Amino acid sequence: MKIVFFGPPGSGKGTQAKLLAKELNIIHLSTGDILRDKLSDDDSLSIKLKDIMSSGNLVSDEILNQIIANKLISKECSDGFILDGYPRTISQSDFLLSFFKRNSLILDVIFNFKIDFKLVEERIILRSKQEQRSDDNIDVIKTRLDKYIEETYPVSQFFSENFSQNFFNIDASQEVSKIQKELINIIKKGQK
Repeated sequence: MKIVFFGPPGSGKGTQAKLLAKELNIIHLSTGDILRDKLSDDDSLSIKLKDIMSSGNLVSDEILNQIIANKLISKECSDGFILDGYPRTISQSDFLLSFFKRNSLILDVIFNFKIDFKLVEERIILRSKQEQRSDDNIDVIKTRLDKYIEETYPVSQFFSENFSQNFFNIDASQEVSKIQKELINIIKKGQK
């Protein structure tokens, strides 16, 4: 099962991806987690990442595409995966679809988490306090939401139009357990 999650930061897609990955026994590939892990390395790339991420900007497509490609062809992804936070740009989307084609992979399900941005701000500020994340403050949140609208929303629209049979909008303002049940039901039923 190969799944892509779209949605603004703070929409709960990371939480849902973790729960669904456990339920389906597949790997959850969060670009945020991968990049945060990279921050603990002591090399020039990690220094560059620290500057980019602390300002709220997104990592370049070239760097991220390589990280994702290496992960998708790894043994741990052979049974499937959930991509959470990738693709974010048209360039990443083109890379991913080309990668899927080259490797004879099929995208099974795409979930798009929809939520009011005011609720996103409240959630991220709460998460910041609970997890003590330096990349979660109001200025960074606004930058990330602007980037989402400018770069990622058009990507989700592209997938909506070109993968309509397996593209599902999810009301992300619901309770975690209700969203989880909805995702599992959609997967069990298959495509539209």
